[in-house]
Amino acid sequence: MALKDLLTSKLGFGAAPLGNMFRAIPEDEAMETVEAAWADGIRYFDNAPMYGAGLAEIRMGQALKDKPRDDYVLSTKVGRVVLDEMAEPNDNPVFAHGRKNRVISDYSHDATMRSIEDSLARLQTDRLDIVWVHDVAQDFWGDDWISVFDQARKGAFVTLDRLRDEGVIKAWGLGVNRVEAVELLLSLDGPRPDGSLLAGRYTLLDHSRALERLMPEVNAQGLGIVVGGPYSSGALVGGPNFEYAPITPPMQARIDAILAIAEAHGVSMKAAGLQFSLANPAVSAVIPGASRPSRIAEDTAALRETIPAAFWADLRAAELVHPKAPLPA
Repeated sequence: MALKDLLTSKLGFGAAPLGNMFRAIPEDEAMETVEAAWADGIRYFDNAPMYGAGLAEIRMGQALKDKPRDDYVLSTKVGRVVLDEMAEPNDNPVFAHGRKNRVISDYSHDATMRSIEDSLARLQTDRLDIVWVHDVAQDFWGDDWISVFDQARKGAFVTLDRLRDEGVIKAWGLGVNRVEAVELLLSLDGPRPDGSLLAGRYTLLDHSRALERLMPEVNAQGLGIVVGGPYSSGALVGGPNFEYAPITPPMQARIDAILAIAEAHGVSMKAAGLQFSLANPAVSAVIPGASRPSRIAEDTAALRETIPAAFWADLRAAELVHPKAPLPA
């Protein structure tokens, strides 16, 4: 199913923070955040086993268990399997405050099926709408990424393509932080995805490669992109990190230049970030992460904020956006 038909709401919920990403989030705060998203009309929820070694899925399952299942779209990812054995220290420092279960990478058919079954149990649901193949790209695998991609092509891709054709799931694609993996998938014969989740690569701070090389092909094939990390790891909205590392001086200068123009026009940086990503016709939805109810209110307000055309014109004139990037009307 085309993502644009499946994702009728442009704003979704990215669940990585629910896995205790960077900090231990109290249980009540996690539950209240998902409830705030529901109350504000968000009906697309994305998750992954890797987020806190299943913690994010467990929390989301608890928060959504009494919601009408036909009223929302649910996605998660395969490629990581959460084991019963414990890992000390935690295998993933980003989720050092998550569960201590060991998480292994496996893109085979058997692991894909096991991952789906485990996610269904943690999410307390009988079905998944979208399944993304997680992190088959160079940021996780370096020079070996093509080999890992090939494993997924022979395993997870074939399995998910069949499950989609059988009606078990509605859509599948990649869930990655790099453009090249999605480009490669779209160039191959064989299993055909319905779209992909691309994190951090079509944002106000980083969009040139995706714009020039990926988005035209996504449109040509009638697919869609879900933009994860629209605030670039929080860098766009005052956070200390870009791509999970301290912001470099050149990137900080870019952020400061955008901020100066935003302040001159009375525009919030969250609104600029969300609305920029959504202006591209290839983008089906954006899924910022949130770990506090107040963040949900900020995101929904940002989506509705009126941004004057002069703001976008000034960004273009300052060469802070690609000259061919679609901008909000």
